[in-house]
Amino acid sequence: MGSIGNSDVSSFKLPKIKFTKLFINGEFVDAVSGNTFETIDPRTGEVITRVAEGGKEDIDLAVKAARDAFDKGAWPRMSGFERGRIMMKYADLIDENIEELAALDAIDAGKLFSWGKALDIPQCSQLLRYYAGAADKIHGETLKMSRDLQAYTLREPIGVVGHIIPWNFPSMMFFMKVSPSLAAGCTMIVKPAEQTPLSALFYAHLAKQAGIPDGVINVVTGFGPKAGAALSSHMDVDKISFTGSTDVGRLVMQAAAQSNLKVVSLELGGKSPVIIFDDADVDMAADLALLGIVYNKGEICVAGSRVYVQEGIYDKFVQKVAEKAKAWVVGDPFDPLSQQGPQVDKNQFEKILSYIEHGKREGATLLTGGKACGEKGYYIEPTIFTDAKEDMLIVKDEIFGPVMSLMKFK
Repeated sequence: MGSIGNSDVSSFKLPKIKFTKLFINGEFVDAVSGNTFETIDPRTGEVITRVAEGGKEDIDLAVKAARDAFDKGAWPRMSGFERGRIMMKYADLIDENIEELAALDAIDAGKLFSWGKALDIPQCSQLLRYYAGAADKIHGETLKMSRDLQAYTLREPIGVVGHIIPWNFPSMMFFMKVSPSLAAGCTMIVKPAEQTPLSALFYAHLAKQAGIPDGVINVVTGFGPKAGAALSSHMDVDKISFTGSTDVGRLVMQAAAQSNLKVVSLELGGKSPVIIFDDADVDMAADLALLGIVYNKGEICVAGSRVYVQEGIYDKFVQKVAEKAKAWVVGDPFDPLSQQGPQVDKNQFEKILSYIEHGKREGATLLTGGKACGEKGYYIEPTIFTDAKEDMLIVKDEIFGPVMSLMKFK
């Protein structure tokens, strides 16, 4: 049941941590305060390294660099073709460093190394190439007027953009936000999650190597209440983009409204249902439903955490999904046999376990899992509850972990 993989991973050489400082105006620099914070390896709970802790003063410096690069610099004044060419080079550099980048996300976020190499990091370069192709295809419109007037629309970069990145997909979310901003000609400040800062700093280094001008991409590591709040409320930031929890999304929107009414893009939490009818292939449905909740350890906003099964196949489905969950291998993300790594940090680990206890107390039946596994690190068994009810916390709240609630319908 949610066993720890036993394959020898000691032969894998972990990457040397090369970048731990803030990246502002093309240079790696210490925080103004000199403060640093620990980033933790969720496989063991041990410290990987210390990273510069950016605050309001550092956000001010990063915004000034981005503003100067936008108002006076070359990036927004280049042709779309020229921006696209540099973005293509940026993508090539990511491809050249796939192993190291996947390893950084494995030790910082607990993500499977094999999946990082096959999916996450290649999708980053694919995103860059897609938007590089779009950079010279940003068109306006010519409008037919009712009088003897000429009218047209022209799309222009919005200006300085703030991006606040979540910890569950630190690489992919970096480029989902940065790529279209680069293509449009914007300049930006990226605030990665404090749990997973390492790959963002490496991407800043690669941006410099690719020829992206100084000040176009700035990366300020730090905590949400300080660095994130300063970015959201900054009067010289034209747009803020945030992916994360609904509660923090409200704070970001409030800060944007109370400052300069900057444009806001939010991608917040979810509690996605999976609905399985009597005519479904039960074996395939069990495979897909399980993958829907254990993919990325359940740390995904579209996790299929509520599974509704029609009564005609319910008992057979329960048997199948329980068998598959018990065979799912939880283990070190560098172990090629592992199918699920550790939760991102101790806080998330304890939060998930507390929800499991809530489910038990509220009367749901624990079918499989329900416990931490391994002697160290933040590993949790794939957990399935039956007899769940709509008013239970495990059904209502986004758990963000490998916990499925099963319900029957007529």
